[in-house]
Amino acid sequence: MKSMPVTPPSDNRIAQLIDANLDRAREGLRVMEDWCRFGLKRSDFSIQIKDWRQQLGVQHHNIYRKARLTSNDPAMGVSHQLQKIRSTPEAVFIANSSRVQEALRVIEEFTRTTDPNLCKIASKIRYETYEIEIKVLNTSEGINKRQTIKDCSIYLITTNRNDLEGVVLQALKAGVKIVQYREKLLNDNEKISQAKCLASLCKKYDSLFIVNDRIDIALAVDADGIHLGQKDIPTKIARRLLGDEKIIGRSTHCLEDIKDAEMEGCDYIGVGPIFTSRTKTKLNPIGINYLKKGLDETLLPAFAIGGINSSNIKELNNINNLRIAVSDAIINSSNPFSTTQELLKFLT
Repeated sequence: MKSMPVTPPSDNRIAQLIDANLDRAREGLRVMEDWCRFGLKRSDFSIQIKDWRQQLGVQHHNIYRKARLTSNDPAMGVSHQLQKIRSTPEAVFIANSSRVQEALRVIEEFTRTTDPNLCKIASKIRYETYEIEIKVLNTSEGINKRQTIKDCSIYLITTNRNDLEGVVLQALKAGVKIVQYREKLLNDNEKISQAKCLASLCKKYDSLFIVNDRIDIALAVDADGIHLGQKDIPTKIARRLLGDEKIIGRSTHCLEDIKDAEMEGCDYIGVGPIFTSRTKTKLNPIGINYLKKGLDETLLPAFAIGGINSSNIKELNNINNLRIAVSDAIINSSNPFSTTQELLKFLT
């Protein structure tokens, strides 16, 4: 497509502000690009942002550069106190994304008649930055969730009881960072209502909320992820439905299951049952030696699961970096807070 001619602005001040905002937009894009490249390791994002920066560079004509105002700029070097509270990379990214969007809007407004090609490009890039902002935030959110899993030593799985919310609350207060909602008795409306309540509690305590089996319920309550059994929906389909930022875990019962979970891109696995389990009565315990072998075979965060409680957890004391998933031990404890603390103390 042939470029439209550029008409020098009749007012040199307009050329100055176009020059300033082209610089501002390209500088902001460079900050965004580098965070995506080095921080998020997302080459697709960084390549896209680099392309926007290059497009603007081509349109940065000499008529704007020659009008550049620096020494006489009354606002040069002026900062704002809010710039000092950007304590996270995400906050820096958003600040620079906003900077780019604002600069591009100024360019649009002042180039509609004199430089329609630049106006069109600025408008297109501005709208595209809105989209990539969401993608980057989702990617950062996914990274943070996966880090929580790596750092977590105890994973709570719920079972049906009347005061479930209160029990989960006590466990969260004691330090649980992942809660899986597993419910087989209630109807779907009741499940969604209860899941919303538990998801809210987890959010308050900066903990992950995972739904067992039911992707529809996970989506309905905006859960942090889903946990799947060996006979549940394939990981590839679950990922397509949930998105990249959500967590997908898988139950494994043998070395083949573990390798499959790795190849499918699961974020963590449950390995077991280690001991006889009340919730998985049809599965035979794999035992501690098999658990050790399984943990040696994977780089995924792996949680030993199945019948683990305060009485038998000492049998696992020679396993390095042990992570456990428990249900009955906490959910049906007479003192969920103390039991959780006791288990955490052993694990740390």
